[in-house]
Amino acid sequence: MGDVVSTHLDEGRRQHIAEKTGKVLGEFCRCYKEQYGVALFNSVRYEIEGNGGPQAQLLHRKVPLEDHVIYSGNLFQYIEENKKWRNRFCVVPHNYGLVLYENKLAYERDLQPRVLVNSAGYKILTSVDQYLELVNSSLPGVTPKSGHSPILKCPTDFPLILWHPYARHYYFCVMTGKEQEKWRAVFQDCVRHCNNGISEDSKVEAPAFTDAVRMYRQSKEQYGTWDMLCGNETQVLSNLVMEELLPELRTTIGPRLKGKAQERQRTWIQISDAVYRMVYEQTKAQYDAAMAKCEQERPQMESTIRTDMDQIITSKEHLASKIRAFVLPKAEVCVRNHVQPYISSILEALMTPTSQGFAEVREVFFKEVTDMNMNIVNEGGLEKLAEYMEKLSHLAFHPVKMQSCYEKMDQLKLEGLQQRFDVSSTSVFKQRAQIHMRQQMDDAVHTFETLLHQELGKLQGKDDLCKSIQRILERVLKKYDYDSSTVRKKFFREALLQITIPFLLKKLAPTCKGELAKFQELIFEDFASFILVENTYEEVVLQSVMKDIMQAVKEAAVQRKHNLYRDSMVMHNSDPNLHLLGEGIPIDWGEEYSGQPEAELAADKRRRAKQVVSVIQDDEGVLPYEVGTEALLQPSSPEPREPEEPDPGVPPSSPDGVEEIREALAKESLRDGVKVEERLTNGTDATQESSTTKEVTESVPGDVPPQGPASEGDGEHRATPASPVPGAEVPSGAGVQHAAPTSPVPGAEVPSGAGVQHAAPASPMPASPVPGADVPSGASVQHTTPPSPKPRADVPSEARVPHATPASPAPGAETPSPSAGTACHQPSDKETGEEVAPPGGECSPPQPAGTTESSEGVQTEF
Repeated sequence: MGDVVSTHLDEGRRQHIAEKTGKVLGEFCRCYKEQYGVALFNSVRYEIEGNGGPQAQLLHRKVPLEDHVIYSGNLFQYIEENKKWRNRFCVVPHNYGLVLYENKLAYERDLQPRVLVNSAGYKILTSVDQYLELVNSSLPGVTPKSGHSPILKCPTDFPLILWHPYARHYYFCVMTGKEQEKWRAVFQDCVRHCNNGISEDSKVEAPAFTDAVRMYRQSKEQYGTWDMLCGNETQVLSNLVMEELLPELRTTIGPRLKGKAQERQRTWIQISDAVYRMVYEQTKAQYDAAMAKCEQERPQMESTIRTDMDQIITSKEHLASKIRAFVLPKAEVCVRNHVQPYISSILEALMTPTSQGFAEVREVFFKEVTDMNMNIVNEGGLEKLAEYMEKLSHLAFHPVKMQSCYEKMDQLKLEGLQQRFDVSSTSVFKQRAQIHMRQQMDDAVHTFETLLHQELGKLQGKDDLCKSIQRILERVLKKYDYDSSTVRKKFFREALLQITIPFLLKKLAPTCKGELAKFQELIFEDFASFILVENTYEEVVLQSVMKDIMQAVKEAAVQRKHNLYRDSMVMHNSDPNLHLLGEGIPIDWGEEYSGQPEAELAADKRRRAKQVVSVIQDDEGVLPYEVGTEALLQPSSPEPREPEEPDPGVPPSSPDGVEEIREALAKESLRDGVKVEERLTNGTDATQESSTTKEVTESVPGDVPPQGPASEGDGEHRATPASPVPGAEVPSGAGVQHAAPTSPVPGAEVPSGAGVQHAAPASPMPASPVPGADVPSGASVQHTTPPSPKPRADVPSEARVPHATPASPAPGAETPSPSAGTACHQPSDKETGEEVAPPGGECSPPQPAGTTESSEGVQTEF
């Protein structure tokens, strides 16, 4: 925490924040304890009585993304501590957190990440103007004058900003609009997933928590939907505290901020983030204690419920009848005058974009399977089927391909209904529908691959395979139509209740809420933990409007344009054996139908485990500015780099501005050995310390796989490359195949993907590796052949440069020791555990795993 922040958050104010947080949490925990007993009773009653809805026809996958990475790639991040833009390697693992590493090498070697971000509650902005508008509104009265520099300058035209009303903001940018759209889709998927942080599998804790939040806010006269009900329980409670605490702090601290408007805004963002972290820590401890206490009392409460279930139900029905007689006449008048006339228009506004989104899910699934079938006709073979099925199995979690489905919900607008029914935002309904879309897509894909896997043993050839795929596709689409209809109708009913019930409660509160206390005496003391007057009152209000909502959804199902099944259309056990198939071992298409021997497959897995695995495999390659944070050359040893051959299946992604960045990096690296300047497209300078660009070495035993997420690899293959054109520079890490040199040292092996660089500026012959050293094949061994280094020439990633084959090292050739400024890398041999180093060179000691060299420090966002 900086000195400025510490000045405004002195010991007295910290104590006040802690007391305020404790007070809010104390009231909430009281509500939670009450709701916990009610939720436990409802759970046990449902378990005994059943009364479930229609049975789903599609299979549900238990662990959809085990050992997979959603996306990974490079982008620029703005570091607030030193006000510089730095290149970062971003990984989105299966839990949808954003993990930022120094570079790709740091990720592959399992070093500590720079930043961990839980994106719950964030908004993704693609315009600096949008961001400045939100920042200006966060601190009223502090607006920069026209002509003054804003709080943030983006060096490219493609920013990506993560904005949060309370927590720290994160600033990124990329080089092209296509990259911006891809990262925006990925970030939005992360926000969507993290916002849904309260597990629905919990049948007691989850409803108890959400009901407690709602009851607490209603006690403060806050009805309607709440945008910050997002994230896990601790994050939601932190938002609840900050909602009350922040306006008070803004009033007391805001007028005391000094400096220009931009500095005051920046300081306020830092103060808000510091307070949010303090609140989060205290909230987590207090909520965990309340949870533990409820869990401790649960066995006794559950025993009482099971013993006295009939008496509890009778007591609750008696209470409900008394409250119904008092409340229902008033509620029905309110429904008839203020709600019923608008139900159909609300439903129509919800149904149109939602049905279009689910129709798009069906279309995307149909297109992907049909394309796969056509490719199998043209190419044939089970190996190709395995390759396509491995991609198809994660279609639901492909942010770019699913984006067309999600975008349909952006059309949702309630217009004047939002003000009438106190709906602050439609984002709650949009995200909920999008989560349903993703789930239905994954269920359809999982059902398809399960049925296809079952059929494979009966097929006789390619024609049978294609016919079987088409037949299974039609079968799955019928099941999808039924399940999506069921899911949508349930979503419509829940959305209508979320919109109308808070409105009715607010309308009835002046005449009804004050009279509820007299009904408390109707509850037996032994059952007071399981029956609450407030909850029973809300159930009566819900019953008053539920009939109209059910009727409206039923009538909408008749309209063919929404493709909804009528309630009378019920598919009972149409496929009784299908659900038994879904309980088997998950299918691994790559392992089962790869066609490789088992030993070869295991070795391949070890090799690919070191690489980034991404579900998004199409149209993906190394970003051209990745070189910005790789090991830059020292001034005294301008070593040539190996030119890159572009993947013919991947369109080039290197804009003109990338070459400008490379030229700036190359010039600065030759001129200044301490700092490197990255010149971005608009000329903004970002100073980068050379300490952050050193490669870290480590030795891993050959039998031990590298640390990090277990993965299936991205299919990159490397061979020992030929000597590149002297002075050429390309980004490292691309999967390019090169020809092997004609005469390597006998028995030498070079580790896969490692860049072993030998500098020999004074000798006309390339330096020889250590005789007998184990260097696994497939490495990038670079030799400098000219007698004196030529000026560096930057070769863009699109260029194809012919590769010359080096001659055999002359016997007895003298190898000079590298100069003091020579960059020396020691790649570790992942297979043998040995390290490969240039002869006679003194390299810096290896850095221990888990350390980072930048002065920025590790940042963690909760």
